Amino acid sequence: MTRRRRFPVRTGAVALFALSALLLAGCTADPAPADEAAGQDAPPVIAPGRPGEPAGTLSPEEAREAGEAAAEPAAPDFVFMRMMVEHHEQALVMTELAGSRAGDDRVRRLARRVAAAQGPEIDVMNAWLTRHAGHPADPGEHGEHGGHEEARMPGMASEEELAELAAARGEAFDALFLDLMSRHHEGGVLMAADVLAGTGDVMVEQLANDILATQTVEIERMADLRRAVWSRTPRRGPAAVSGARGAGRGSPCRVRRR
Repeated sequence: MTRRRRFPVRTGAVALFALSALLLAGCTADPAPADEAAGQDAPPVIAPGRPGEPAGTLSPEEAREAGEAAAEPAAPDFVFMRMMVEHHEQALVMTELAGSRAGDDRVRRLARRVAAAQGPEIDVMNAWLTRHAGHPADPGEHGEHGGHEEARMPGMASEEELAELAAARGEAFDALFLDLMSRHHEGGVLMAADVLAGTGDVMVEQLANDILATQTVEIERMADLRRAVWSRTPRRGPAAVSGARGAGRGSPCRVRRR
């Protein structure tokens, strides 16, 4: 009897969708009036100390101000969100090709899973950017990189590679798709890990963690599939597939720390 393989439910994505709805609602919602009397009577808030240091206390007002400061997005958050939208959009271009060109149904199913994950994540990121439009920390479309052509994101396929993928069929498509999408995912993992090292924004942290977990699992699945076609279709050389940093096809996304 053939056993159907089960894949884990992406609970992180469910949380992201809920947060994106809150983001859009927050664009027009008016803040509720503060109850000053209640604030004066509220107990102090315990603030954990650094490793080896005792915990301290904050007044309710100090705790509120600290929370607001931690939640404020910074320039690296905007750079990450804007670049990851473009990164995801290229993945959708590649997955769309798989429906009519892939020779192995497992590759088609993988492409559908990638599209099902990254399409909604694009919506979440665009909602975040809409929510924070005009924020003083936003470095703008060109960010820290001085222009689109000068800053290639890690793992991105070149126009030539995309054209080659579109022209391929059957096993040749399967092999090239897995090679390019694996590198693309490795780039996404690198970008997510980079922003996680410095972000204080809840949505950015949730999204980056979800990308990191999901794409790491998918990289492993693609490695298994690639081994299945290894003997039939040689793997592309190191100039085309070289991990997250793209083998000289542009420098990785360098997000400066705050």
